[in-house]
Amino acid sequence: MQREYKPHLGKNISFIRELREMKQSTLAMELGISQQSVSSIENSAEISEERLEQIANVLAVDKQVIINLSKQHLLNQIVENVQNSSTLHFNAVEKIIELYERLLIAEKHR
Repeated sequence: MQREYKPHLGKNISFIRELREMKQSTLAMELGISQQSVSSIENSAEISEERLEQIANVLAVDKQVIINLSKQHLLNQIVENVQNSSTLHFNAVEKIIELYERLLIAEKHR
């Protein structure tokens, strides 16, 4: 009997937040909660649908990215966000490559 995979949403949020080089305190400020609350969320396997939507909006990813943490989906979201940004202050291709390399390194350490 195959066990159903349940993602640890908090770990996925932490992973995406770190990829975006965002501190817990920044995420907390954007959500209007304390840094300790963000820490608690990142240690929780399950998160309410409403909170998940809020976090996804702040992290600028679809909530399915958090739920599924698909490398391809995440990269597609990053590329889309970079392409839609009108105030780029960096070379988009270099940034995507850097994020992908960090994603691969982080995946090896999981």
